Amino acid sequence: MVDVAAIFKAYDVRGVVPDQLDESVARATGAAFVEVLDVLASPGAVVVGYDMRPSSPALAAAFAEGVTSTGADVVDIGLASTDQLYFASGRLQLPGAMFTASHNPARYNGIKMCRAGASPVGTDSGLRDIADLVAKTVAEGPVPIAVPGKVARKNLLTAYADHLNDLVDLSGIRPLTVVVDAGNGMGGYTVPAVFASGPVTIIPLYFELDGNFPNHEANPLDPKNLVDLQAKVREVGADLGLAFDGDADRCFVIDEKGDPISPSAVTGAVAVRELAKHPGSAVIHNLITSRAVPELITEHGGTPVRARVGHSYIKQKMAETDAVFGGEHSAHYYFRDFWRADTGMLAALHVLAALGEQDKPASELFAAYERYVASGELNNKVDDAAATTAAIEDTFGDKPGITVDHLDGLTVSAPQWWFNVRASNTEPLLRLNVEAADRPTMERVRDEVLALITGASVEEN
Repeated sequence: MVDVAAIFKAYDVRGVVPDQLDESVARATGAAFVEVLDVLASPGAVVVGYDMRPSSPALAAAFAEGVTSTGADVVDIGLASTDQLYFASGRLQLPGAMFTASHNPARYNGIKMCRAGASPVGTDSGLRDIADLVAKTVAEGPVPIAVPGKVARKNLLTAYADHLNDLVDLSGIRPLTVVVDAGNGMGGYTVPAVFASGPVTIIPLYFELDGNFPNHEANPLDPKNLVDLQAKVREVGADLGLAFDGDADRCFVIDEKGDPISPSAVTGAVAVRELAKHPGSAVIHNLITSRAVPELITEHGGTPVRARVGHSYIKQKMAETDAVFGGEHSAHYYFRDFWRADTGMLAALHVLAALGEQDKPASELFAAYERYVASGELNNKVDDAAATTAAIEDTFGDKPGITVDHLDGLTVSAPQWWFNVRASNTEPLLRLNVEAADRPTMERVRDEVLALITGASVEEN
């Protein structure tokens, strides 16, 4: 019997195929999705896409069978990146399901679901109810319907590329040479369409779609997966490097020297561009992006709004504030012009526009957005995250000039530094992020906090 609770996470479904996630679970999820979202009442159809993993087509087809078994229809867009699925949901105003396990290894697959207009489906917005129905169906079997729905196939790749190019026009920038590492993921499918014409010359790395990831994991957050891209950028003298994760909804940026540009710097740069088009708008940043981000937003006439880590919180804040843009430390970037959904491809176009509209190299251009020194995220194994967090607060909380808040875990701030510790939802870990005005201060604060996390083994991401 499949343990449904183990694969339904806070924001999506994720599990090993076929041990945890198989076609019967996908089929039950399709039927439950229709019932929980009341799809039959309106709009009567669901859009479905899938990535390049070997298990994805069959799982997506089973999900579609579950949808049509209720009488609802399916719009099958076939191979897609996750942001392409969000585009389809927004353009067609249909709820959607994307079959992908993002950056996870090949043995995994999963489902990212959204309401019409790419609005998220998470634990508190329907996912828990879907899980309950799936568990019931797996145990008792599905209820058949006399008149099933229909499946229509629709290719939206060109429309997706056209929409992005309408939002950021690169036709007037100087010629650029860009190395793109798709990691054998969906970037190998979408990048050629988005950059089919214009002044950007793409040098491809690992564009062959292969869900077994023969070259390296499609997880650019891990530095070892950037090594090939960095080497190629230096070898060919490229202006920039871009790395996409498996489902191509996140984008990481490498400068002409082969050095990573932090997602906070990208957030700052894109925020400045969006505020130039939409003066005075709100911009969302999560609480572990650099202090430079709210500073830049304010300096350019915008209103910085701080949010918890996680796409559901970012999208909720964007809706509440009508924010034009939102950025996270994990290289998720959200745009009001893209149904508040995250799209690494649109962020990449903004980065290329910012670079190509002036003559400085990327390293020099983005140095203006890198004002502080950060530790990167440190994962610390602990037996009791709550007790450890309380001990850290006891140590730092009463010091002069210190402020403390609990928006997401514990954030401790001083004039020259800040740090945040957050408990993982799925593992016995505390995640530590430290930032300071200079490296010695950052290292001192980092080491003081780590000393309080007794017995921890530390892994840098």
